[in-house]
Amino acid sequence: MDVYEALYTTRAMRRVKPDPIPADVQAKIVDAAIRAPSGGNTQNWRFILVDDPELKAKLGPLYREAAAELWAGPYAERRARAQAAPDDPASVAMMRMSRSAQHLADNFETVPLYLFAFTRNDRSGGSIFPAVWSAQLAARAEGVGSCLTTILGSFRNAQTSEVLGVPAEKGWEQACCVSFGYPTGKWGVAARRPANEVAYRNAWGTDLGIAIPEPLWSPQTDE
Repeated sequence: MDVYEALYTTRAMRRVKPDPIPADVQAKIVDAAIRAPSGGNTQNWRFILVDDPELKAKLGPLYREAAAELWAGPYAERRARAQAAPDDPASVAMMRMSRSAQHLADNFETVPLYLFAFTRNDRSGGSIFPAVWSAQLAARAEGVGSCLTTILGSFRNAQTSEVLGVPAEKGWEQACCVSFGYPTGKWGVAARRPANEVAYRNAWGTDLGIAIPEPLWSPQTDE
């Protein structure tokens, strides 16, 4: 797969089939993760792959509780605005994302594979998230969709760590949880604000000097 195709089409894929991820594909995912750069080459990370139905049965209710707190708390105002103006394009996108995220919560136990990423002394996430992204790109190359989520660590951290047997006294912090599965939908380039609207040159708020009204990669450009 062309690297740009992977970069442009690796978006959140929350609706996936229950089909198991083969061991050799799992190996590529986690091996790609540990090849990523880390600050000072400390490689101060740990990963837990979860495919045990019994573990997922314990984590699923925690995930749904966390999702409910997310909707009622940090996302409440955004959802209310979207519901008040349902025809606005931003509202449509927001509610689509909400439905997709709730689908993942409602079907947590049927997702075939999760990767939990842990780190120490990495307050910015600068060492762990390149590894996580590498795992997601490797999955994309194998036709496996993924979605990064942080709500278990944000709302049910202690309970999740207990289920997974994470040693409380060692200082490991849950950075995120990534779901993996073969998607039920189609791959595509996610809609985003143009780069020239969110990027500047030399100083905050200045003109980037480059107009990028459309994605620079598309299936057509790869033909």
